[in-house]
Formats: sequence, structure tokens, C-alpha cells
Amino acid sequence: MANKLFQIKPLDHILATGSAEGGHTLKRTLTSWSLVALGIGAIIGAGLFVRTAAAAAQNAGPAVTIGFLIAAVGCALAGLCYAELSSSIPISGSAYTYTYATMGELLAWIIGWDLVLEYAVGAATVGIAWSEYLNNFLVEVMGASPIPYQWCHSPFQTSIDGVSGIINLPALFIVTAISLLLIRGIQESAFVNNLIVIVKVAIVVLIIALGWSFINPANHAVYIPEATKYVDHQGITHNYGGWLGILGAAGTVFFAFIGFDAVSTAAQETKDPKRSMPIGILGSLLICTLLYVLFAHVLTGLVPVEFFRDPTKGGEASVVAAIQEAMPGYGWLSKSVTVAILAGFSSVILVMLLGQSRVFYSMSRDGLLPGVFSEVHPKFKTPYKGNLVILVLVALFAAFVPGDVVGHMTSIGTLFAFMLVCAAVIILRRTQPDLPRQFKTPMVPLLPILGIVACGAMIFGLGKENWIRLGIWLAIGFVIYFGYSRKHSKLHKHD
Repeated sequence: MANKLFQIKPLDHILATGSAEGGHTLKRTLTSWSLVALGIGAIIGAGLFVRTAAAAAQNAGPAVTIGFLIAAVGCALAGLCYAELSSSIPISGSAYTYTYATMGELLAWIIGWDLVLEYAVGAATVGIAWSEYLNNFLVEVMGASPIPYQWCHSPFQTSIDGVSGIINLPALFIVTAISLLLIRGIQESAFVNNLIVIVKVAIVVLIIALGWSFINPANHAVYIPEATKYVDHQGITHNYGGWLGILGAAGTVFFAFIGFDAVSTAAQETKDPKRSMPIGILGSLLICTLLYVLFAHVLTGLVPVEFFRDPTKGGEASVVAAIQEAMPGYGWLSKSVTVAILAGFSSVILVMLLGQSRVFYSMSRDGLLPGVFSEVHPKFKTPYKGNLVILVLVALFAAFVPGDVVGHMTSIGTLFAFMLVCAAVIILRRTQPDLPRQFKTPMVPLLPILGIVACGAMIFGLGKENWIRLGIWLAIGFVIYFGYSRKHSKLHKHD
């Protein structure tokens, strides 16, 4: 019985699902550009506009740019592996599908359950952040009154004035609206996402281009600060400066790169996946890395590190505050950043919900989850019932749970998925050497091994608390697998 836990799903079975199953087949409408835009839509969001200032203040100062490059290298190594697998196995499911084909059902279940941390929890978290920033938009841009505290916070939160939250209505609204858009169709969702991407990229380019002439060289005089300890206003100690600080910054801004792998979940809805998948994954990663490094260089040049350490200026509105401080006469730009951040959050939620529904779609077809997750709408050709179930789960989390630190849980789940994808390339090269590969990862097994090491190092840096949380999450997953999934697995029924 134990050998069944590690029984792989034959590749011919996996590939056959992409062209068979009649009404269960998704509609192929996405192009290479759609995938690049999808990746940029997922990547550029809270990470760029929020985490850059935090990493500069707490970890690396101006050397946050080096932290971005280190995180990008880890993502690029995994991205090369994603590109090979998604062009060889162009089926929905991302890392879950690749793991099923190489390492067996149990590990496939683990990674599928693990991806919930990245997609569903990530979508709910960004939904909460969207709600928080909506008030900034209403006050600073629209000149309106903010939403009352009790209607934009969970019941577990209380303001400094003693007002208790009831429900986070804006978070509930944005998650519901985007879920309904996804049910309407992937092509319509991609169109809306493309518009948002154009707005976000335009704002980032404007900040880089206009802000460059306002850089104060004194702020970059010591690019890599001397290694010290920094205690923030909440009493948390951080490694600041030196290589430990830069590695800490890399771990912090890694959250800003999460999302490019979601491109691979849309493989079955892509017109020419073997050509378009590598372009979508690596293209979006390359564009975002370039924008990140330039953006971080400008932002840390506008104001000193002490500016971002001020709790009244740091946080979500740090970029807006820096522009107002160092770029007089550019109030319109700071307001545009506010709009871009809201748009950025929206597109991230869209891609995260898309990724979650497609992973559950694949797991459902394999019998590991109930069939409701793989029922496709007869007109829209989307897994609409699965979207509705995920909507309920994510909306409940967004509406009633505080937006505390779940970013690290999202990161650890993503890094674990990256490691298994890198391992899958090595295994598949050995077990299926003749498999057609439109894109081949260079220097195998060296680069995949380096990817495993890089991602493992970042996981190590997340600390024991997050390992414990991951262990609890996986334990819940094991209960579901042994209680339901193993009994209903279609792979076992074929034996």
C-alpha cells in the first residue's frame, strides 16, 4: 500500500487530459503577451510599493537593490525549471501536476495543499491590504471621508480609540468582484488585467524617470551599511547592514516576486503553451526585476533610511510620503501612486484566485478533491463552481480575520513549491529523456540544484516559527488526504 503513495501519474495520462474530457476542457485563449502581462500583474503589487521601504529601513538601506537581485536569482533558477516543465507538460496545475508526474501522489498532494498558502491565503491577505489602502485613496485622492473603522476591520481588531471591528466590507467586496470576473471568463479577466498592468508599469516608470533627478547622492554615500542591529518601533530586532542584512532584505522582498509561477497554472488555457509558457514566465520575471532594482535605487535616493523608519511615514504609504517629501510640485504623482497601488493589489488578487482555482481544478480531476472543483461552465468554459467555493473561503478569511503576518507563510509555501519544481526537472530528465521539450533548462542538474539551495537558504532564514506553522498546515492536509483523497484517487482506481 505504501508504494501507492508514491505512485506517479503517467505522462500520457496527464497530457491526454489537455485534449480530452469534452466539457471538462478549458478554453484556450491566452497568448504570450497575455501570459507576460499575467505574470507582471501578479508580481508588481504590494511587494514593490510596500516591502521596498521596509527592507531598506530594517535590513539593507540602499543595498536593498542587491537584495532584490539575490531574490531574483533564486526566482530565475526556479523560473527556468518552471519554463521547461510548463512547455513539456502544458496542463493546468503548476507545481502540483509536475510533482504528480515525477515524485508520486503523496508529494503531489502535499504541494497542492501547500499552494493554498500561496494562492488562497495570499489572495485574502492582499484583499485585506486593498481594504486598508482604500481609505488612503478616499482621503488623499477623492477628498472624501474614510470608511468607519468597524466596517473595514475584523471583529478581532480594535482601534486606538476603542472601536471594535465588525466586518471588513471592502475586502469582501474586492474578493467577490474579482471572483465573479474570473467566472465570466479567462479572456475577459486577462483583458482587465492587461489594462491594470499598463497603469502599474506606467506609474513605476514615471517614478523612476522623474525621481532620478531628485536623488540625493548623500543618501547613497554608504551603499552597503556596516553590519549592526536595528530595533524597530515594535521592539523587533533586525540584522541591519553587511551581508546578513542584505540576505534579510532578500528574504523580505522575496514576497515581491511571488506570482510569476502562477503563469504556469494557466497552461491549459494558452493557445501555444510550449512556446508561450517560457516567454510568459521568464519575460515577466526579467521585466519586473529590472523595474524593481531601478525603483529601489530611486526610492532610497530620494530620502534617507531614517525617513522610512519613522512609523508615521513608513508602511503602506511610504512611497507616497517619499515623493511628497523629496519631489515638490509632484503631488499628482503621489496621487497616481495611490491609484496604482490599489490597481496593483486588484491584479494580484485576480492572478492568485486564478491560480488557486486551476490547482484545485487539476486535483479534482485526479479525484483528490470533490468533483465540484472541476466542473466547467458550459458557456464561459471556466471552473465556476470551484471559483464559488474558493470565493466563500477566501472572502470569509478576508472579511473576518485580521491581516496579521501571513506573508512569511505565503513565502515558505512558495519556496517549498519552487524546490520541488527544481527537483522535478532533474527526475524527469532521467525518467523521461525522450519527452519533447520546447524549452530546456541549461546546465542540468547544476542549475536546478542551485535553485534548491537558494530557495532552501531563504526558507532557513524564515525561522522556526514559520516551520512550525508549515508543519501544522501540512498535518491538516494529511488528515484530508488519508481521510478522503486516497480513497477517491482515480489513479488508484485504474490499478
